[in-house]
Amino acid sequence: MSKTKKNEFRPDDFVVYPAHGVGRIVSIDEQEVAGIRLEMFVISFEKDKMTLRVPTARASEIGMRGLASPDLVDRALETLKGKARVKRAMWSRRAQEYEQKINSGDLLSIAEVVRDLHRNDDQREQSYSERQLYEAALDRLTREVAAVSGIDEAGAQRRVGDVLTARAA
Repeated sequence: MSKTKKNEFRPDDFVVYPAHGVGRIVSIDEQEVAGIRLEMFVISFEKDKMTLRVPTARASEIGMRGLASPDLVDRALETLKGKARVKRAMWSRRAQEYEQKINSGDLLSIAEVVRDLHRNDDQREQSYSERQLYEAALDRLTREVAAVSGIDEAGAQRRVGDVLTARAA
């Protein structure tokens, strides 16, 4: 592994881990696993009260990435303004697709899930599983918007909420 790749992320950097969302690198430690010394990123996910150790050599292979650019955040918010695209497939198939998009770590895919599952007050109720997927996608989206924009999560939720309610009007 080249030196430039290894030093792509530094302590205190925010990163996106596909299956868990936005976290902060606390440190880079060495650890012995099965008799092999590995250099690890120690990533803290404050909201989930979780710490994850990721081998530095496998970080990009796993899909770990830096925060999205402000331009990409704007494109994700534009995606929210679009019309919901709900396929006519069975819910279990759609739910699988939504889950894959959420866990892909791709901000635009997550924004598509939020857009497709968002319900206005005048629309029918969501099922429990639909609500769970919507909240997971919304949480990932707002956490990354907050980290990129340098605002708190409440501010990011308002920003995303404003885009979603403006779409309905």
